[in-house]
Amino acid sequence: MKLFDGGRAPNPRRVRVFLAEKGIEVPLVPVDMGAMGHRDEVVTRRNPLQRLPVLELDDGTVLTESVAICRYFEELHPEPALFGAGALGKAQVEMWQRRLELGLFNFVAQAFRHIHPAMKDWEIPQIPEWGEANKPKAIAFLRFFDGELASREFAAGDRYSIADITGMIAVDFMKPARIAMPDDCANVRRWYAAVSSRPSAAA
Repeated sequence: MKLFDGGRAPNPRRVRVFLAEKGIEVPLVPVDMGAMGHRDEVVTRRNPLQRLPVLELDDGTVLTESVAICRYFEELHPEPALFGAGALGKAQVEMWQRRLELGLFNFVAQAFRHIHPAMKDWEIPQIPEWGEANKPKAIAFLRFFDGELASREFAAGDRYSIADITGMIAVDFMKPARIAMPDDCANVRRWYAAVSSRPSAAA
C-alpha cells in the first residue's frame, strides 16, 4: 500500500490529518505539485483526472478522492470513529462534512484558483472576477457556521470528526485565497483554535 501525496495541498493534507488522528502510518510517495508532478505519467496512469491524493493498494487497486480514501481507512480501523457513531451520528457527520466541503472549502478553493498568480497555469481560463465572487460566499457560510458552533464544541456535535478536518483545512486555505476571518465569528475562532492545536493538524 502507498499513498501518492501532494504536500501542503488541501486534499492530500485532509487524508494525512485523518490518518494521524487514527494513528495509521502509510508509506508516502511525494509528488511535487508545484512542478506539475500530478500531471506526470506515474500519477496519470493511476488517476486520469491527474488529482491527488491517490491510494494504491497492495493488489494494485487504486482509490482516489480524499473522503473516499478516508472512508476506506475508517472501515478498516473504526476507532476513533471519525465518520460518526450510530445512525444519527453518522448522518450528522455526513451532513456537516458535505456542508463544510461545499459551503466553505469549495468557495475558498475557487477564490484561490482564480485569483492567486501561482495558479494561472492550472486554472485555464483563470477568471479573477469569479474568484472575487466566491469570497463573500465563504464569509456568509462562516457566519452561519459560527451560529451553529454556539451550542457545540465540534462541527457535527460533541466529537471531533472528518467534518472538522475539512473545515480546519478550508480555514487554513483562506490565507492564500486572501479571505480574512470575520471579526464577529468568535465561535469559529474558538473552534479553529481547538482543532488546529491537535497534534494531527501538523501532518
